[in-house]
Amino acid sequence: MAEVKVSPYLYIAPFFIVFAIVGLFPLLYTAWVSTRHWDLLGGDMGGSGVANYSYVLAQPRFWKALGNTFSIFVLSSVPQVIAAILIAAVLNANLRARTFWRMGVLVPYVVAPVAVSLIFGQLFADQSGAVNSVLTAIGLPAISWHGAGLWPHVAIASMVNFRWTGYNALIFLAAMQAIPQDLIEAAVVDGAGRVQTFLRITVPMLRPTIIFVVITSTIGGLQIFDEPRMFDTGGMGGADRQWMTLSMYLYELGWGSQMNMGRSAAVAWLLFLVIVIFALINFAVTRRISSTGTATPRRRNRAARRSGTRTTGGNR
Repeated sequence: MAEVKVSPYLYIAPFFIVFAIVGLFPLLYTAWVSTRHWDLLGGDMGGSGVANYSYVLAQPRFWKALGNTFSIFVLSSVPQVIAAILIAAVLNANLRARTFWRMGVLVPYVVAPVAVSLIFGQLFADQSGAVNSVLTAIGLPAISWHGAGLWPHVAIASMVNFRWTGYNALIFLAAMQAIPQDLIEAAVVDGAGRVQTFLRITVPMLRPTIIFVVITSTIGGLQIFDEPRMFDTGGMGGADRQWMTLSMYLYELGWGSQMNMGRSAAVAWLLFLVIVIFALINFAVTRRISSTGTATPRRRNRAARRSGTRTTGGNR
């Protein structure tokens, strides 16, 4: 009897052991380093309390990196989710060579982020980029993709969308294939068109998958590093740090001129707290949507039971 009670915990123990070693321990160790005067070359030089956090929060560059991170995140995540749903709807239709097209949308995800950044860096070059060549050819002014403003964020977001849209499209495709065809056929019989069926049947049934993709996109988008790092030859986020993200600022503090691992760890923990806040918001939205979707049937069942009980009681 004791073996039956203990065996489930033994089955899941390897995951928690590996997570404690490669996940939980580095997280706690980084929190401890963030309270120390820790030089990259000299090592631990004593405690600092919250001085590292005070220093980081007082730096305008930190808040600029935070704003850049949110801007790139919004420009990449919102179009990415919409495009992924539309691509999944096309792949879910009766296409010829469906397997080929489904494999094709996953090719950008396989390409290394550095290669994608190098290619898009040439496409969005200020002087000889292909995008500016097309714009000038049709009579539009060239855009300073590496200058100030929103355009560098748009270029970096396009890299992220290129890599991850196909991956998320396959996730939505799997969710669409799990939708019962009876619902769609019933909508068609009732006279609903393709657009109405997609908006009224398919999209509401994708709510849990949409929430999952939004949460994972949030976590990955707030940790973006490769694309903005490789967007120019300097790799510092622009001359005025106009596209520096929090992950890049973390790298600059720890491995740049300061070589201050304590301050770098403080930025890492602040970024972790930002991600946790967004995860909690998404979790609350998830619970609200799921409760909204399941509360109505439960209430109907309860009401039916109560009405049946009352009817039976009246007959008695």
